[in-house]
Amino acid sequence: MNRMIETLAQTVITNAASAGLRIATAESCTGGLIGGALTDVPGSSAVFDRGFVTYTNTAKEDLLGVPMGMIRTRGAVSAEVAAAMAAGAYLESDANIAVAVTGVAGPTGGSADKPVGTVWFALAREGEALKVERRLFSGGSRRYVRLKTVETALRLLASAV
Repeated sequence: MNRMIETLAQTVITNAASAGLRIATAESCTGGLIGGALTDVPGSSAVFDRGFVTYTNTAKEDLLGVPMGMIRTRGAVSAEVAAAMAAGAYLESDANIAVAVTGVAGPTGGSADKPVGTVWFALAREGEALKVERRLFSGGSRRYVRLKTVETALRLLASAV
């Protein structure tokens, strides 16, 4: 990873532990890197409940309950699917807070509507409205997009714990 990601992960784990919160992740384009960053932190077992790596559409449906019809009509990289992933991770875990990411890491797979570097984020937290946002990490490699996605997801978690 990198220093920023390590620092953010430490902040999330420390603050979540202090608040008595448990975290779940639902990851597509990052393939488990968010959960990996969190579990690199000593003491993370008190906070990190589980991670769902749902790289395929079928995995999103099977593990998180994302409706296949939604994926077909809105696309796997969409606000609706990110929100459904976060809600699914929250419901299918013992977590108080869940973050989800789905995007186009590249170098191929982009479109005019969803260019390479497009990532949707969603955050579900007990007692709060679902938060969804889109980011575009353009001009970088696949690794760049994935690391910026991890960093942004950890910032979202840090702001919520």
